[in-house]
Amino acid sequence: MYIEQLKQESIDLLKQMIQIPSVSRDESKVADAIQNFLLTKGLLINRIGNNIVVRQENCSTDRPVVLLNSHIDTVKPAAGYTRDPFTPTEEDGRLYGLGSNDAGGPMVSLLAAYRYLTQTEQPYHLVFVASCEEEVSGRNGIESVLPHLGRIDLAVVGEPTKMQMAVAEKGLMVLDCTAHGVSGHAARNEGVNAIYKALPDIEWFRTHSFERVSQFLGSVKTSVTQIDAGTQHNVVPDVCHFVVDVRVNELYKNTELLEMIKSSVGCEVKERSTRLNSSAIDMTHPIVQRGLSLGLTAFGSPTMSDQALMPFTSIKIGPGDSARSHTADEYILLSEIGNGIDLYIKLLDGLQIQ
Repeated sequence: MYIEQLKQESIDLLKQMIQIPSVSRDESKVADAIQNFLLTKGLLINRIGNNIVVRQENCSTDRPVVLLNSHIDTVKPAAGYTRDPFTPTEEDGRLYGLGSNDAGGPMVSLLAAYRYLTQTEQPYHLVFVASCEEEVSGRNGIESVLPHLGRIDLAVVGEPTKMQMAVAEKGLMVLDCTAHGVSGHAARNEGVNAIYKALPDIEWFRTHSFERVSQFLGSVKTSVTQIDAGTQHNVVPDVCHFVVDVRVNELYKNTELLEMIKSSVGCEVKERSTRLNSSAIDMTHPIVQRGLSLGLTAFGSPTMSDQALMPFTSIKIGPGDSARSHTADEYILLSEIGNGIDLYIKLLDGLQIQ
């Protein structure tokens, strides 16, 4: 009976969350609602900004520590919504609303699993974090919480994966590149065209193959996505700026890859950040083996999550479908929430990770 109560309470909480706009960096009201819900359940919480931390009493270091994490923020509603994105609507077994799939459904399902698993003694201690600013990889999100958590031996990150196991996730770097030339009159044989100087480097980014290829994530991918040069039609441009999106597999650290790129191109390269690293979990890890025994599949995820900011072992799994994320009329199946709670419990109940 208790598990069915948890499932209903999870759906009710998700409906409450949908009604509260919680675009990244504006999550205080939804954080308040989650905090109030947790207090009514007698849980021990700590508020860090708009992040909510729930941990067991007397959580010491005598056992491994497992972190359950998902996020409470959303993107802005897509232009094509035909429904009110902030009105939770049940129809044909679906719950519609902004953030229902990404990642409200995974968040409430992980919270239910936390509440269930902490009713009995486990061979690990559990910590639950509902974090903010995930959609913008903000510094006030999970990154600001981790120093307060102490040692973490394993994290389960809740994102919509159809409850299959993302055992690897791509990282990200964004590079601002600049080629320098010399200005001159376009009608005369003067100047050095910065656009032409940029072309060999743009071609390098288009064609270069990095040596290490991941089983689950494939090759590193570099894509030139923006370019800007010139002031008017008759002036040879002396500067050409272009932006490169770099998707990194787990076989490279961002800092390592950055140095390889800088030594290979002639333009000036400045990274916006190297914080968002790729991640992977060993296929022999007990949670992966437990998942495989339950019939789950393992895959590499091209989309990024708060895993990118976690310097410890993690796996990404949750109810919902990534293909619905950031789309108009976002929804999650009610059955996915119930099944997600059941599967989280099966994955974690009694799991020995050391």
